[in-house]
Amino acid sequence: MNKLSLSASLSLLFASAFNAQASTYITAKAMLDVNNGKLINAPLIQIDDGIITKVTKGAVPQLQAGDHHIELSELTLVPGLMDMHVHLTSDPTVPRSERIGQSIPRKAIKAAYFAEKTLMAGFTTLRNVGADGYSVIAVRDGINAGDIIGPRIWAAGPSLGVTGGHCDNNRLPPEMKYTAEGVANGPWAVREKVRENIKYGANVIKFCATGGVFSKGTKVGIQQYSQDEMNAIVDEAHMRGLTVAAHAHGTSGIKAAIVAGVDSVEHVSFVDDEAIALAKKHGTWFSMDIYNTEYTLTFGEQNGVAEENLAKERQVSKKQRDSFSRAVKAGVNMVFGTDAAIYPHGDNAKQFSRMVEFGMTPLQAIQAATINGAKLLKVDNQLGQIKQGFAADIIAVKGNPLQDITLLEDVAFVMKAGVTYK
Repeated sequence: MNKLSLSASLSLLFASAFNAQASTYITAKAMLDVNNGKLINAPLIQIDDGIITKVTKGAVPQLQAGDHHIELSELTLVPGLMDMHVHLTSDPTVPRSERIGQSIPRKAIKAAYFAEKTLMAGFTTLRNVGADGYSVIAVRDGINAGDIIGPRIWAAGPSLGVTGGHCDNNRLPPEMKYTAEGVANGPWAVREKVRENIKYGANVIKFCATGGVFSKGTKVGIQQYSQDEMNAIVDEAHMRGLTVAAHAHGTSGIKAAIVAGVDSVEHVSFVDDEAIALAKKHGTWFSMDIYNTEYTLTFGEQNGVAEENLAKERQVSKKQRDSFSRAVKAGVNMVFGTDAAIYPHGDNAKQFSRMVEFGMTPLQAIQAATINGAKLLKVDNQLGQIKQGFAADIIAVKGNPLQDITLLEDVAFVMKAGVTYK
């Protein structure tokens, strides 16, 4: 018995050591090359330690002991999708009056739940542009540590905003003396707030350059921060190596944010030819949420959205979609950003059909959610493609998404960093 036990123990030890070197192979019906839009038949992907080490065509995997073969013979492989504008702590099905009373720990739990749900929808990378109490930063760190399941997350801390502006909270009475934690006024104060966000783990900075749809008492077209303040925010963030996103509906705020050097402008509802020209000159990315209008106008009232906010949504929606079409036609840099939390998390891919409807080709829409998102995050040598040396973030759908973009709404397979989640 002692000899048998020793033999079994040695066998397990050997197998464990051998499996550490094991490879994963994926074969599929086809694979989309998002760079050129070509569909590659019968691809073979080799993955080691979460990284794609080889991509070939028409080959059969030569499996060694311990290797794993994932056979997706009826599916098309696509790089893991990226949504550059989400708010994981917010639940649109919960009335806004109830959300005010939610604690930071409660919001963090919501964010963890929605992070997993979004990953299962095929989104392996997210940019969370603003959350209270550094809650999503904690979720991101929990995902990275393997405590919970979710996508890769670039997380802002509290969004920067002016007193009484879109990123402040104007729904409470003055005697409560409440100010949102991201509020800062003046060039030195905003620099301090950027530093504070970085201190507590933010790896992207977000500020509100104009009023917004879902705040109380702000006008969507009105600029909030001055040019000097925006310049200071961007300079401080860039000095520390972080990218910057600017919420901006109004024309003057869009232009001021671009001139300040932001990496992306969010929403971009009231854009003009000068703003488009500035974006092209500076290489600024536009992130335009053109899906969620129908959800807001259909379900907003029953979800506790005030008439003031519904009226602003009606004001913005068509203008924003017109602006999207003009920006696409002009060749502005575009990423996929949905403002998930205005509609239910996990429905992110429903925006693809809107992007095609309002001017993009299916390939352009997919590129916005893959290679373009990676470029915005400055990780385009690591993410956004199924390519040797890149992270093994891979999804699969049944059919050709270039022929039917809605196939991305029903993802059959999800892998992140070489780990299969669906």
